[in-house]
Amino acid sequence: MNRKKYLYAAAGVLSLLIVGSIYAWSVISRPIVQEYPQWSASQISTTFTLVMAFFCLGCLISGLLVSRIRPQILVGAAALVYALGMVLASRMNSLPQLYLSFGVICGLASGFAYNAVIGSVSKWFPERQGLISGVLLMGFGTSSFLTGNLFQLFTPAQTGAWRTSFLVLGIGGGLLVLLCAPWIVRPPAPAGVSGSMETGAKQYTPRQTLSSPAFWLYYLWAVILSAAGLVIVSQASPIASEICSGTPAGTIAFVVGMISICNGIGRIIVGGMFDKYGATKTMANVAVSFLASAVLLILAKVTGNFALLVAAFLMTGFSYGGVTPTNAAFISSVFGQKHYAVNFSLINTNLLFASFGSLIAGSLYDSTGSYLSSFFLLIGFSLAGLLLTWLIKKALK
Repeated sequence: MNRKKYLYAAAGVLSLLIVGSIYAWSVISRPIVQEYPQWSASQISTTFTLVMAFFCLGCLISGLLVSRIRPQILVGAAALVYALGMVLASRMNSLPQLYLSFGVICGLASGFAYNAVIGSVSKWFPERQGLISGVLLMGFGTSSFLTGNLFQLFTPAQTGAWRTSFLVLGIGGGLLVLLCAPWIVRPPAPAGVSGSMETGAKQYTPRQTLSSPAFWLYYLWAVILSAAGLVIVSQASPIASEICSGTPAGTIAFVVGMISICNGIGRIIVGGMFDKYGATKTMANVAVSFLASAVLLILAKVTGNFALLVAAFLMTGFSYGGVTPTNAAFISSVFGQKHYAVNFSLINTNLLFASFGSLIAGSLYDSTGSYLSSFFLLIGFSLAGLLLTWLIKKALK
């Protein structure tokens, strides 16, 4: 057994912890909103939509290159691009500049690192594809909590003080990822295939994967439930402020950050669940968890109860965290490891469409003046996820 694989996994987690800071947008955007009150909620939400879209593009490019270029080089490049995006964002003075710096550049960098890390490190653990995906993605998911709280703690209340925080986060984070890059190594020979197989050991090419009905049914499931998560994650801070007005900003940042903690926990638990129970049971559990989140959010809104809001955010984080390791494990177990890097990047393009969940939530708020409509939308997404889970089960037989 190669004991260095645990070092590779640790480097992967740390790298994803840094580039996952894009998920702290609902917290780190608050001082930007205060400095530019003329920008609407949907305009601000467009930044996060762009982040998700270019994250997917970065994943796809990385997936196509990882078989030709060493993952160390790809992660190193991602570190430099991430630092560039954050530095430019710290100097922005208009929406287009914000969209380009944080939305486009940081999104690309995050996607580059994401696929290179997962596509390489996960191959060291062929028998635990769900669990290793969950562990790696825990770093990506918990980044929002750490970044959000550190940003809140060290950023003064003065207008424009956020710019220094962006600068430090970009340069410091970029250097840490650059130090991790040499430890992102893929195995010298193709690893085996996960034991959680539902369609046998066939190794699907990207063309064959795209021809599979099961892929497209799963793709739609991933779009809908990723969108469900992003509806809440991208608007978590203003949702908390609306439901429990008067709550201190520091408390809101902590509660919003707890979504990230549960997101990370959910990735590990659901990843392990996939290894033990397979795809369909895991997917059904994720959809039901989202449904429970929606009910709790509605109850919190109606009652104004802070404890219900916290419970809703915790459940939302767990549910959303369960989607990503399921993506990775589903592609590995159903379509094989041989073409995993490209097939994984194909499934990750679901975020191109799911990212509109953030824009929809912002637009619904602009038109209704409340986030209650977004909570009912979450119920619809959850029920659709359950229906698709049943259809996927039929397709896999």
